[in-house]
Amino acid sequence: MGSLHLHCKWHHLESRLIQGDVYWTKRLQLVNIMNKSDCFYFAVENDKLKKKDRAQIFFTALHLSCANEKNYYYFFTVECCLFSKYKSSAKCFKNKCGKTSTNPYWLKGYGDLGYILKDKKIIAETKLWLEKVFQSQTPDGYFGPRVIEKEQANNKDTTPDLWPNMVMLWCMQSYYEYSNDARVIPFMTKYFKWQTTIPDDRLLKTYWENSRGGDNLHSIYWLYNHTGEKWLLDLADKIHRNTANWAQQNNLPNWHNVNIAQSFREPATYYMQTRDTNLLQATYNDFYLVRNLYGQVPGGMFGADENARKGFDDPRQAIETCGMVEQMASDEILTGITGDPMWADNCEDVAFNTYPAAVMPDFKALRYLTAPNMVVSDSKNHSPGIQNEGPFLMMNPFSSRCCQHNHSQGWPYYTEHLWMATPDNGIAAILYNSSEVTLKVGPGKDHVVTLKQTTNYPFDEHIKIEVNAESAVNFPLYLRIPNWCNNASVTINGKTININASADSYVRLENTWKQNDVIELFLPMKLRLHEWKKNKNSVSINYGPLTFSLKIDESYKLMNSKQTAIGDSKWQANADQTKWPAYEIYPASKWNYGLVLNDKPLENQFQIIKKAWPPNDFPFTRDAVPIVIKAKGKIIPEWTIDKYELCAVLPQSPVSVTTKEETIELIPMGAARLRISAFPVVK
Repeated sequence: MGSLHLHCKWHHLESRLIQGDVYWTKRLQLVNIMNKSDCFYFAVENDKLKKKDRAQIFFTALHLSCANEKNYYYFFTVECCLFSKYKSSAKCFKNKCGKTSTNPYWLKGYGDLGYILKDKKIIAETKLWLEKVFQSQTPDGYFGPRVIEKEQANNKDTTPDLWPNMVMLWCMQSYYEYSNDARVIPFMTKYFKWQTTIPDDRLLKTYWENSRGGDNLHSIYWLYNHTGEKWLLDLADKIHRNTANWAQQNNLPNWHNVNIAQSFREPATYYMQTRDTNLLQATYNDFYLVRNLYGQVPGGMFGADENARKGFDDPRQAIETCGMVEQMASDEILTGITGDPMWADNCEDVAFNTYPAAVMPDFKALRYLTAPNMVVSDSKNHSPGIQNEGPFLMMNPFSSRCCQHNHSQGWPYYTEHLWMATPDNGIAAILYNSSEVTLKVGPGKDHVVTLKQTTNYPFDEHIKIEVNAESAVNFPLYLRIPNWCNNASVTINGKTININASADSYVRLENTWKQNDVIELFLPMKLRLHEWKKNKNSVSINYGPLTFSLKIDESYKLMNSKQTAIGDSKWQANADQTKWPAYEIYPASKWNYGLVLNDKPLENQFQIIKKAWPPNDFPFTRDAVPIVIKAKGKIIPEWTIDKYELCAVLPQSPVSVTTKEETIELIPMGAARLRISAFPVVK
């Protein structure tokens, strides 16, 4: 039989069985891209899974750090913990209601942030939480509070809700990959032994744990990569068959936005064990099913302002901030499983165009819901225009706890996936950003090399990679070519290399690399127009990986954070809301423009203006963006605020108007906290 390939990452949460034959038979340039982190790569026979039967072990030790922590504009210096800490009891990962996973959510991103930045204070605080988790484990292997969801009759009132534990396991995995704390492996082994004792009719029966069982599966594979114990694969079978079925034809088990964003990858995760290509295809099918029905909008996401609903597919429909970061994580994980660059493309789409606008520039407040077309961000109830009832459009650090906590994973996980190790003892640049990675490469993995990447991507076309090597060493370097990029070019030490690069692929550069070698990648960015034919023939304007939105003047109204929070919000009694302000945002300029288009090349219809890089290294604000586009537009008088106090649904394009043509300014979508990103076309 063919071999299973297992690997585990550096301090992120993934370890997986890898077999990429479906994808890589189409793309012969690269086989089984793995991960950027401390990477064990096991090749074992499918029917010989014990330790003594392992055929080969390849080890790559990679260390990721920032090239310049002060100038790396995605770095996250904001203190993320807004709510009470349960350091003195096992309740540290349950909130007071005992039903959610907000604290593990927070710790999942907070800990990884500390490991990346080597921040001793963050790491020490993370460890305080994890010590209580270790102490909570009972003799039978379970850990944490035993919260029984009694309102779920099919739970039999006997099995704890396992969803918060799934999140905490990811915290443990990251901690182990950073610290090598010897307690983690037996801790997880005992817990999974306990799971084997739970009858199928009592396992994963409540809503969240049933939908998200793939996260449990993921952790089982992580442990298997470290121990090789076959019973873990039997448990993986058990978890899969008791998880919601995400491999249905043209349907999903539920349409909750966060469930979709993180759970659609479950079949692909299980595929790594079974090699059933139907499972891998099911993940692709889920992705395209949701995009076809509710994702005919810019920004990489889909409309589901709690759940996706039939008839609510306009770009004014929003997505949770939780959904954004879970989609990014899924895209990162699936890049590792499949090697398919389309997942990295979608990750960038969400990361650059949707996620930044969901939070305030200082990261001290966020909103639960953000939409591609969004002209008000307030505390009013906009249901049923938006499904969820409540103040879900305003920027409030005290409200919507799931997103306040879970979004902390967004940029740390993104950072941890900038680079991935490859099974031919090389490395791949997957997501481009200024960073450094230290790795072991070469035939015997006995050469230590540091690669330093410098770029202002996605606002710049130029990516520079410098080699720091103690001695010359041969290894392959892979560069991802995004799906929007034609005519990419590469130079090595100033000499142009013939690469014949095509969009949506990888370039493989095998060379004997030496100290001070410089690789430069050029990704030419051009204007592109995307027509959303299934959404009223609206259009969006793209330049490279960036989508552009109408620049709307934003008027900020300071609000009482606590008074405008949703009813189940909790916060520290001594929390000073003046340090954590909440805002409503209203338009202070006209927003109801349609674009004027003609048959000329886009370069003749739009003017690209490049500006200086912002001094604070944060380009995602309307006044700091280093790129703007001048366009022509006309007001559509009939397109106004509707009865739900949202921007009305798009009119069918082309729209006949008699208003005068005006010059309008477009800015990157991620910098526009109020925005029109899917435009009607006027004539």
